[in-house]
Amino acid sequence: MSQRLPSSTAPAPEPVSAGGRREFLRVAGAAALYGTLGHHGAWAAGSDAPEKKEVKIGFIPLTDCASVVMASVLGFDQKYGVKIVLSKEASWAGVRDKLVNGELDFAHVLYGLVYGLHLGVGGPKKDMAVLMGLNNNGQAITLSKALADKGAVDGASLAKVMAREKREYTFAGTFPTGTHAMWMHYWLAAAGINPISEAKLITVPPPQMVANMRVGNMDGFCVGEPWNHRAIMDGIGITANTTQDIWKDHPEKVLGATGEFAQKNPNTCRAVMMAILEAGRWIDVSLQNKTKMAETVAQKSYINTSVDAINQRILGRYQNGLGKTWDDPNHMKFFNDGAVNFPYLSDGMWFLTQHKRWGLLKAHPDYLAVAKQINRIDLYQQAASQLKVSVPKDVLRTSKLIDGVVWDGKNPAQYADSFKIKA
Repeated sequence: MSQRLPSSTAPAPEPVSAGGRREFLRVAGAAALYGTLGHHGAWAAGSDAPEKKEVKIGFIPLTDCASVVMASVLGFDQKYGVKIVLSKEASWAGVRDKLVNGELDFAHVLYGLVYGLHLGVGGPKKDMAVLMGLNNNGQAITLSKALADKGAVDGASLAKVMAREKREYTFAGTFPTGTHAMWMHYWLAAAGINPISEAKLITVPPPQMVANMRVGNMDGFCVGEPWNHRAIMDGIGITANTTQDIWKDHPEKVLGATGEFAQKNPNTCRAVMMAILEAGRWIDVSLQNKTKMAETVAQKSYINTSVDAINQRILGRYQNGLGKTWDDPNHMKFFNDGAVNFPYLSDGMWFLTQHKRWGLLKAHPDYLAVAKQINRIDLYQQAASQLKVSVPKDVLRTSKLIDGVVWDGKNPAQYADSFKIKA
């Protein structure tokens, strides 16, 4: 594992003298000790000392694990009295199993996976908790170079190629109830393609996407970075759309835990959330910090890829693999003044509407009640207030998606039933 970097919410400091270095270490050590004593706020229980001092957090090798990794590497965890032990996982199914059986305390995890588990879809039924959002944006739909050579470079042109060349088309997501599966379903349907009857959708772990496309196992996939950019670098795929094209500032990965763990360890949850909030703020604050983050997470211990596969899109510098380049202001964000991290009830409810739309849920759940059970807004607000991070007044938000349909969380059952293309 890499060495911890200096903790900072600003660009990395200039080199300091030996005396300055001693002072830095003294202050940092005092901050860490202060955190271990549990003196960063008093809760109703009378003490905010973390119930569990060492926590295991699972992550998948994706750029959007960065705030969890950097919370550990930068030492923000120790500042708040906990030690984060990072656990690199091979698949979302593995993350699911280890969360459910208690091998992991927390995980960098797909929003829809957490909601599915709570309702017994995509795994054993288990009360779950979403503690905070980890990132917005930054995923993409990749189509194979072979399809692009036939003219399929976006949703509309893909629909024309599929209508012209009748065969079985295979697309991949990363977990049946997860974000990537839902973005792929939504994107295909927005282009007039029924993802259930007109395509085959398979599940492939994120780090295996590029290798599977290389050998011809799929025509397209939806995954997080850096694997879409990696497909371009390897000459086997093109970016048809980013997920921020589908839904600007969409929810993506969350910090997940079981409901039982969150209930029994609220102080630990708050400490971990504060460490990750601070790490997300550190990443977003400067170009220099984003570059340092990319250099860190590219290492073998984390994503295990070249820095070049990560650092372009994290800065909003996009290319589609066909000669088009652009700067995207809606690139992956980890903090954005706290807008990324607030666990909006409407975000969780949206995934349930899509689970219902595609037949994963047979009946409408009580959307709002489920979201209130899972999304621990109370814990998030307490953690955010300690860091003076702004918290929105409304637990619902309004967004217009790629097909022009507006989602505001106010009538989820009607919204789920309103789509022309569904299971």
